Amino acid sequence: MLSIRDCLDYCGISDEEVALLAEYRGISGIAAAQMACCLVQTSAGVLVLTEYMDELIDHAARNGDTEKVERARRVRTRFVTDYPSRS
Repeated sequence: MLSIRDCLDYCGISDEEVALLAEYRGISGIAAAQMACCLVQTSAGVLVLTEYMDELIDHAARNGDTEKVERARRVRTRFVTDYPSRS
């Protein structure tokens, strides 16, 4: 049986990326991990994840949550670096 760690390692998704997706979508970490693993398989999916991160950053900025903005920007930067040809 595969663990969630096995799935994330296979997909190349970080815990922080999963946490941002879970927060954005209001879903569990496991559901977010499954969703992220599926989305990173295509260029369109990577774009969707990047847009989710952008929206989360914008929302945090509008609410004055500078800590969340900084964390989400750091995660987004790393994500775009990891998937440069798809985003």
